[in-house]
Amino acid sequence: MKILGKSHKLDNVCYDIRGPVMDEANAMIAKGEKILKLNIGNPAPFRFRAPADLIAQMTASLPDVEGYSDSKGLYAAREAIAAYDKTKGIEGVAPDDIYTGNGASELITMSMQALLDNGDEVLVPAPDYPLWTASVTLAGGTAVHYICDEQSSWYPDIDDMRSKITDKTKGIVIINPNNPTGALYPREILEQIAQLARENGLIIFSDEIYDRLLMDGAKHTSIASICPDVFCVTFNGLSKSHMIAGFRCGWMSLSGDRKNVKGYIEGLNMLSSMRLCSNVPAQAVIPVALKSNPQLETLLAPGGRIYEQREYIVNRLNSIEGMSAVRPQAAFYIFPKIDAKRFNITNDEQFVLDFLKAKHILLVHGGGFHWETPDHFRIVYLPDLDSLKTSMDALEDFLKTYKQK
Repeated sequence: MKILGKSHKLDNVCYDIRGPVMDEANAMIAKGEKILKLNIGNPAPFRFRAPADLIAQMTASLPDVEGYSDSKGLYAAREAIAAYDKTKGIEGVAPDDIYTGNGASELITMSMQALLDNGDEVLVPAPDYPLWTASVTLAGGTAVHYICDEQSSWYPDIDDMRSKITDKTKGIVIINPNNPTGALYPREILEQIAQLARENGLIIFSDEIYDRLLMDGAKHTSIASICPDVFCVTFNGLSKSHMIAGFRCGWMSLSGDRKNVKGYIEGLNMLSSMRLCSNVPAQAVIPVALKSNPQLETLLAPGGRIYEQREYIVNRLNSIEGMSAVRPQAAFYIFPKIDAKRFNITNDEQFVLDFLKAKHILLVHGGGFHWETPDHFRIVYLPDLDSLKTSMDALEDFLKTYKQK
């Protein structure tokens, strides 16, 4: 019989957030074992609920959204997104410059497929959200990883970025606020990145899905707002900020100088049309969602659940011998460092697998985010404080005797 294997296009693709360690966790669950999952940023399992007005809006709109929308999305949704972009200081974005998607994830893949030929390069952060590297690779390109510096609050290393630009480079990806580190980039860093793009004729792809999940009075600056002469593709959505990850509701906005990207936009339009449209009932909630979200403000303020969980996880990690962590300013992730030499860790995936088997707690190793040294892992701090305490007690106990074999 003919053996039918997976496509070789997938040979260099990994998505370890749902990878081999997750497979082992699922096998354990199938045996009836209980697993505490700190691996995926999905608010719903941790009892975060969508704002009531969004549920009411979707319910009321269902009779009117049974058919396809325009391939880019409902006009009212795109009009609301354009108005939101303007509040962020992004000028010149019209509804026709906006594409709704089944989450920002679909649009990330589309944005790379429309751009890249075999051998083209895109600068992608390390650590990254692994879909970016996967999407570049699947489109035939090469993801060239630039370093984000833990000693500098996880900000991008501009010199490293500059050194990795070649005549094959077509774009720069930034994730701001960042997943997996929770870093929020200051204006001066963004200005330097914009200048690199300007000097080299590159597209900026800015993943800003967490721009509303900010703590400590921090303000988010969209890079597109400070370089109106540079072509930017800005990604956003409601999955995290409005606790509706399952609704699959995202978008991307085009801004800046378009004179050299007309062919690219044609490609985006073609791919957008080929998938017909994104989830129409989810689009219907966008105008309501972007007006305000007082529930989120409460969660992120001192005394609020996300804020207090962030405070606990930072302080507890830094109290465990052999561990350290930079305080996140945004989102709900932390990317702590483990003393690999102390614990003889040479394989970070094996470390999180050993921890899973011993303590029934699921993490993602740093290599899953294209971090090369085996000394980091990501924690999602969405679970309640009792669950986080349980997980950190378990980690501290595990590390008292752990030595990787």
